[in-house]
Amino acid sequence: MKGRTVVLDTYKGRAAAALLDNGKLSDFLIDPADKNVPIPGAIYRAFCDRPMKGQGGMMVRLPGVTGFLREGRGLAPGQPILVQVTGFAEEGKAVPVTAKILFKSRYAIVTPNAPGFNISRGIRDDDKRDELLGIAHSVMGESKFGLIFRSICETSDPEEIAEDVAHMLGEAEGVLGAEGNAPELLLDGPNAHLLAWRDWPTPDTMSDEAGAFVTFEVDELIDQALSSFVPLSGGASMYVEPTRALVAVDVNTGGDTSPAAGLKANIAAVRDLPRQLRVRGLGGQITLDLAPMPKKDRQTLESIIRIAFKSDSIDTSMAGWTPLGHFELQRKRERLPLKDGL
Repeated sequence: MKGRTVVLDTYKGRAAAALLDNGKLSDFLIDPADKNVPIPGAIYRAFCDRPMKGQGGMMVRLPGVTGFLREGRGLAPGQPILVQVTGFAEEGKAVPVTAKILFKSRYAIVTPNAPGFNISRGIRDDDKRDELLGIAHSVMGESKFGLIFRSICETSDPEEIAEDVAHMLGEAEGVLGAEGNAPELLLDGPNAHLLAWRDWPTPDTMSDEAGAFVTFEVDELIDQALSSFVPLSGGASMYVEPTRALVAVDVNTGGDTSPAAGLKANIAAVRDLPRQLRVRGLGGQITLDLAPMPKKDRQTLESIIRIAFKSDSIDTSMAGWTPLGHFELQRKRERLPLKDGL
């Protein structure tokens, strides 16, 4: 199977989406089993509860759960505030939220707290940029909200873009104009199918028929993703194993005993690591126990790690090398771990 394929179906009774690149599972989304779990992107009317001294944050009350607002300075207990969920909560911890609300769709992002019109730097054609600015002025009118056009607009139909912007503007006005005196869900986060439409590139093939996961053998690819063992080129391998504290990645050279075996195995591992983490829904602290290699090769490998994660859709920062020679990453928790989700 060549090209990019998007498959929408249900898995374990829940909406799920798979992105295949030349038959390989490149990304996977599935709705949480617990429908009461706050989903990233959901917007709530919350009420400030208590400040977190020393952290500058504020605990806030959501419907049935507690949230943590990192930017809590200047807020007082009992004060109402609109917040948006930024990630799934770790077990036993509060739901991470932000007061910087965004209304994000496939073509544009409405930004109530950041006025002005902006266009993705990926769109370089001056005529297209002028056309998009025309759409912004026409649809947004006198609104004080800001607007960001995403890079996909470069090759998209202007009418579809305008309709999308109008829809997001309507949602933003509705949410920000809602009144109430209790914690309330004002806009739910996107489910797996909507998230796939919003964030994945336009595919060469798309299937949303019942049983599509079986037709495209997605079920078998998911089973492979549930295994901690990942074969790599040249007989090398890595194990990706989540623990309560962190995600451990162990890289092995296999039967190759040449002087360059360690570097080759490590390069193969880090190039595939973003995909492995996406598919498995893993985030938080990532610790790489790399195959032995000379210290002089660390800079080369670090550059490859940076390139590998640059195009990844989930924010990942490099913490660097530890005294024991491990390499650490910090990754945003945008998804539930695949094993937990199933």
